[in-house]
Amino acid sequence: MFKRHVRGRGKKFSRARAIAERVQRVVFARDWPARFWDRVPAATRVREVEHTIDVGRSGRSPLRVAFASDLHVGPLTPPRLLDEAFDRLARWRPDVLALGGDYVSLDVTPAMAARLSSLVARVPAAIKVGVLGNHDLWTDHGLIERALADAGVRVLVNESFALPAPHDDVAFVGLDDPWSGEPDPARAFAGVTAPVRLGVVHAPEGQPFATGRGLALLMCGHTHGGQVALPSGPVVVHGPLGRRWPGGLYDVDDLKLYVSRGLGTVDLPLRLYAPAEVALFTIT
Repeated sequence: MFKRHVRGRGKKFSRARAIAERVQRVVFARDWPARFWDRVPAATRVREVEHTIDVGRSGRSPLRVAFASDLHVGPLTPPRLLDEAFDRLARWRPDVLALGGDYVSLDVTPAMAARLSSLVARVPAAIKVGVLGNHDLWTDHGLIERALADAGVRVLVNESFALPAPHDDVAFVGLDDPWSGEPDPARAFAGVTAPVRLGVVHAPEGQPFATGRGLALLMCGHTHGGQVALPSGPVVVHGPLGRRWPGGLYDVDDLKLYVSRGLGTVDLPLRLYAPAEVALFTIT
């Protein structure tokens, strides 16, 4: 029976997933879909999403947080699309860059890690934080974490990070991936005293771990907005919470939940009615 050894600590890597990735390595050899779509201008466009979140930070200057997720550096994502996305993030000059995981597709290589690091390093944010996604945990996530660290990113695995002045009333909390990791909200929120709390997790399925803990905003990705959708909405989104919240900003219980449609492509070399996007939040 075919079984692929998972190089990372990720769980739920099924036999079907193993076979699918083995097939993709053959079918998408030499990254031909990414190189093809790189020549199609419409396939490299990136939408900018902007929101203001009022949390009552009286007397404080606005905090600008840029967010991107699901880069999927690999055989299906056009390089020009990622260049465009990170150029836009850089032009925003945010105070904080937050990243939502799934940085690669299939197995990460040193070249893919270097590409990831180069992209993230373009953004002149004083603070960069990120979490890991299921695709990251199914490969050598240590290589991915080192690439992110080289670009100045603090990877949060069930931990928090308090911002320095003048935004020392804000803390970021990062949860492990709810699909393939082990989210531990008690550990993640331990010691958090900042009155304004912003959260990052890879998928909407992280919402139950974050509710009731004083978060103003939870940012995630994973859904790709369905990746292939109709004008009326996504065709298929994995996970019950992903289907409930496939993309956009939602009011959920005591927090605002933003689900990014992400940037890259996975499994099928196609995006339809699910535009790649980056987001900027102004926390006032």
